[in-house]
Amino acid sequence: MTETIAAVAGGGWRHGVSLAEMTTLRLGGPAGHYFEADSEQTLIAAIRDAHGHGEDVLVLGGGSNLVIGDEGFAGSVVKVGLKGISLREGLLSVAAGEEWDAVVARSVAEGLAGIECLSGIPGLAGATPIQNVGAYGQSVHQTVVMVDAYDRAADTMAVLDSADCAFSYRHSVFKGSDRYVVTSVHFQLEDLGGLSKPVQYKDVAEALGIEIGGQAPLAEVRAAVLEQRRRRGMLLDPADHDTWSAGSFFTNPVLTPDQYAEFERRCAGRPPATWPDEDGRVKISAGWLIEHAGFGRGYGSGPVTLSTKHTLALTNRGGASSADLLKLAGEVRDGVLARFGVTLVPEPVFVAPLTW
Repeated sequence: MTETIAAVAGGGWRHGVSLAEMTTLRLGGPAGHYFEADSEQTLIAAIRDAHGHGEDVLVLGGGSNLVIGDEGFAGSVVKVGLKGISLREGLLSVAAGEEWDAVVARSVAEGLAGIECLSGIPGLAGATPIQNVGAYGQSVHQTVVMVDAYDRAADTMAVLDSADCAFSYRHSVFKGSDRYVVTSVHFQLEDLGGLSKPVQYKDVAEALGIEIGGQAPLAEVRAAVLEQRRRRGMLLDPADHDTWSAGSFFTNPVLTPDQYAEFERRCAGRPPATWPDEDGRVKISAGWLIEHAGFGRGYGSGPVTLSTKHTLALTNRGGASSADLLKLAGEVRDGVLARFGVTLVPEPVFVAPLTW
């Protein structure tokens, strides 16, 4: 019950490790203590070890959706390094530490549809149910049937089915709480004779030469999505500062009918395209709001600017601090609120108290 790292892995804690090197933003200070867990056993032991010493714990995945403060994290950082993929009758079971895009590539190679439009998203598989990751008309909640997780409150392993995960737009039971640590995710995919699920995103459909709702060979859909992400600076490239980001920094706002009516009034009769929700609310584009509030591509004059390819991404141009990032994020948020009366919500997870 109280196994320590020393008992399980013979030690392994390191001190003062830079966290900036482990995030796609390349920002953030050092960890007080740091451990890389390569198995479920050592992952749990490391968390118990830190708890036993009264320390806060940050469980770190691929670092693609984190904003870490310049002062770093004073407690214990446990890096998820669990590996393993298995496939049986369309059920793809993936350890939390597997690179997500490699998982998508494997599904496409196996001729299985359901996550092909999620190609090119950085980070690890274990993070996908936390954020209910989605792009180009697909979200992981459409295929996740089960998540294995360590329940820190009960100090035991738990199995959560899709309903238990409480998926909603870019959210789940795992987000905003440190109770569960995802160790593996199970996706139910479909054999559609080598074809994709119906393509729902306009730009991808046009690139494939099909109508929205049509299907195409899986490999072609993956290639089209990767090209869309490349054009938007959303494929990681150390030489391209447009990819030194956390991806889309703000979620698309979802407005009630009354909120949308006020927004429409402020648009002077020229509102953007919308996506109706089942409960009567309306989703609007955060990128459109940012651009039409006066923040174009490349906006900013300091070490952090909007991407030159995509207004939703805040990028580190080199030598930036987390404070620089949050200053620009706050300016964009306040500008959109003043122009349209809509409050943008950040998509990345903020580590440590951060003011913006």
